[in-house]
Amino acid sequence: MAALRLASFTLRPATAASPSSAAAAPRSAAGATFARAAARGLPSLRLAPPRRRGDLARPRAAADAAAESYASALSEVASENGTLDKTVSDMEKLEKIFAEEAIAEFFDNPTVPREEKSKLIDEIAKSSKLEPHVVNFLNVVVDNFRAGLMPQIVAEFENSYNALTGTEVATVTSVVQLESQDLAQIAQHVQKITGAKNVRIKTQINPELIAGFTVQYGRDGSSLIDMSVKKQIEEIASEFELPAVTLDNLAILTALGCESSAGKNQVGMLVIFPSDLQINSGG
Repeated sequence: MAALRLASFTLRPATAASPSSAAAAPRSAAGATFARAAARGLPSLRLAPPRRRGDLARPRAAADAAAESYASALSEVASENGTLDKTVSDMEKLEKIFAEEAIAEFFDNPTVPREEKSKLIDEIAKSSKLEPHVVNFLNVVVDNFRAGLMPQIVAEFENSYNALTGTEVATVTSVVQLESQDLAQIAQHVQKITGAKNVRIKTQINPELIAGFTVQYGRDGSSLIDMSVKKQIEEIASEFELPAVTLDNLAILTALGCESSAGKNQVGMLVIFPSDLQINSGG
């Protein structure tokens, strides 16, 4: 799976209030305890019971609820400390790190000494320049054998961050990395159609698109703008009743007289059309 990259800008109107100053949600008991422990730098704070053998068989809803609990406590602390922006950035760093399954397996392995886990946490904190309360949060997750939930925790935290700051996240997938000005235009378009105060762009690379790009936005990426050439080729293939289009059978379309235009249109996608197509204006 292609790794996600976060664009280096966030689109905000000039009059919008800083997300870091957003009002915090009512503090839960867990959040209050988390905040006190973060202030004291205690790594052994527990927000949930340690994992038992039966946890692997628990319903997915229970895991989702646990992830939401961790994310909610962290968002309360970050909101109160005025560090929402820094915290969401740190969580994205952790998301990339824990994309390696071996990392979560290491932390969730009860046979690995805690000292070794602490060393790795220290390395992650130092190399990623994590905020102190995020380091404390990571220790809590590791102590409770919840490292395997990190992707869900990150997703839940981002949902909380977006709600607190009026932010829409859009994932732009393209064949090559798009220029900053192109991403800015996409962000403006997403802001216009969603009415969001802020838009944050994530990017990922997918050569299978052939050219062009797709934009996913909305909760859990439920909305899609598909401006890829792959989609156009698939539509043409459907008209000719061809099999699913891949890079290997792209030659089939060429044999049928399909070719790409010399330039790009306004949305940055190549226009593909049959070269022998004729349009008659008369009756």
